[in-house]
Amino acid sequence: MAGSDFDFGAWMHAQLARVEAGLSRWVRRDAPAGLGEAMRYAVLDGGKRLRPLLVLAACEAVGGQPEAALRAACAVELIHAYSLVHDDMPCMDNDVLRRGKPTVHVRFGQAQALLAGDALQALAFEILTPEDGVPAAMQARLCRLLALAAGADGMAGGQAIDLASVGLRLTEQELRHMHRLKTGALLRASVVMGAACGQAGAAAEKALAQYGEHVGLAFQVVDDVLDVTQDSCTLGKTAGKDAACDKPTYVSFMGLEAARAHAEALRGQAHAALAASALADTRALAALADMVVRRSH
Repeated sequence: MAGSDFDFGAWMHAQLARVEAGLSRWVRRDAPAGLGEAMRYAVLDGGKRLRPLLVLAACEAVGGQPEAALRAACAVELIHAYSLVHDDMPCMDNDVLRRGKPTVHVRFGQAQALLAGDALQALAFEILTPEDGVPAAMQARLCRLLALAAGADGMAGGQAIDLASVGLRLTEQELRHMHRLKTGALLRASVVMGAACGQAGAAAEKALAQYGEHVGLAFQVVDDVLDVTQDSCTLGKTAGKDAACDKPTYVSFMGLEAARAHAEALRGQAHAALAASALADTRALAALADMVVRRSH
């Protein structure tokens, strides 16, 4: 349930501090031949950290284990960061700006960028499997959830569809499927992984998964809107890239105003899923859904 007495800004500030400290600790500078510098450049000092925040908020909602949740939050962010490093490379989206600074391959070269992405992906699963502090069964479940969201049936599969769809006119069902994999899978997994750090119960976990589904799709719809309404300085990445590359988007499919209305409808569905969870305190999750839809970058 959402409440007017909840200070979302203070909550977010505290959680972001935990995440930044964890990422700085686990992404080591001393990886050989400059690799650590490229890895840290890709991860630190930038980004909304939405996925880690979703993990931590879901864990709080179910009364889960904070240490497991922090590890899961950082692992999800490392997978996200690795995907951005690879997506920006010339063989994929060929972008030169990310989070307001040159992309990793521009700064360090393509070979080092490729290796940095590979190493960040491996590190995510290393973080999820400490020698102590997190039960082995929980480690295994978290690893499986993250692997499924990142692989062929998730983020990587969605990116493959995206690359194969340039210049094509997709149906709404095809567009939704692509974005459920490319963007939505990792956002949904963030919520489910947070819930997996505790004992939510089947009904609550199902409701939280539905919340994650709605938030994940809303995030992509809003991204499509921002790509045509904001400039590169505001976005921190190249504006208008999707249209220039003739990629199918929600704006190109249904128009700008309809896309905005769709994002707002998805926000309402996310709130409804939280209400259905019957969990005592979902205020942070509710505020994150609002932030996703009403952001400007």
